[in-house]
Amino acid sequence: MRRYISLLRVRLLNGLQYRAAALGGLTTQFFWGTMLVFIYQAFYSGGGAAGANAFPYRDLVSFIWLQQAFISFIFLYDWDSELLDSITSGGISYELCRPVELYPVWYVKLLSKRLSAGALRFPPIVVIALLLPSPYNLAPPASAVSFLLFVTALFLGLFLLVSMSMLIYISVFKTMSPIGSIAILGTVAEFFGGSTIPLPLMPEWLQRVCVALPFRWTADFPLRVYSGNIGTADALTGVAVQLVWIFVLAGAGALIMKRMTRLAVVQGG
Repeated sequence: MRRYISLLRVRLLNGLQYRAAALGGLTTQFFWGTMLVFIYQAFYSGGGAAGANAFPYRDLVSFIWLQQAFISFIFLYDWDSELLDSITSGGISYELCRPVELYPVWYVKLLSKRLSAGALRFPPIVVIALLLPSPYNLAPPASAVSFLLFVTALFLGLFLLVSMSMLIYISVFKTMSPIGSIAILGTVAEFFGGSTIPLPLMPEWLQRVCVALPFRWTADFPLRVYSGNIGTADALTGVAVQLVWIFVLAGAGALIMKRMTRLAVVQGG
C-alpha cells in the first residue's frame, strides 16, 4: 500500500504543475456555467420546467456551479495519453515486468490526474461563484451534515468514475483504439449521470433508469446532496450504493485486466 500512496503523491505533485492549462480551463468553466444559469432561468420563468418543484432554481444554480468546479471529478471525458500509448506501442511490457499489480498502479495514476486537475480549478470557481449576486451565486450548503455527506459522496463518486475509466483502458487491449469506447461510454455517462439534464427535470420513467445505472452516482447524486435536495437519509443510502458500485466495477476491472495481460502479445523489438 505504501508504494501506491507514494505514487499518488508523486503524480499529484506533477499534475499540479500544469497551472496554465488549468487557467485556460477556468475561463471555459465560468463561461459555460454562466450560460447554463441564464438558460435555465429563462426555462424556469417560462414555466417549461416540469420538475421545478422537485428541483428549485436556487438548488439548480448551486448544482451548475459545483458541476463546473468539480468537472474533473464527475465527467468521464478525460484520458491519460501516456497509459494509452503504453498499450498501443507495446510499452506496457516494461510495466508487466515490475513486481506490482498493474490495475492499482493505473488506478492511482488516473486518480491523481483528476485530483490535481480538480485542486487547481475548484478553489477560484467556488470563491467567485459564492460572491456572485443572488440568485446566480453558489449558495452555502444546506447544513453541516449535508456538506460532510457532499464531500464523502463527491470523493466516492470520483473513485467510481475512475473505476469506470479503467474499463475504457482495459478495452483498448482488444480494440487498440480508445476513441470508440470514450465516445460511447462518455456520452452515455454524461446523459444518464444527470450532467446534460439534471435528473429531477427528466420524466419519472427515465429517472428510474438513471438510478439503476452507476453513472448517476458520480455526478447527480453528490451535487444534489450539497443543497439538501437529497435528504440525509437518502444521502446515506446513496453512499452505500456508491460503495457497492465501486466494489463491483473495480473488482470486475481488476479481474478482466489480469486476464487481458496474461493473453497480451507484444510484437516488435
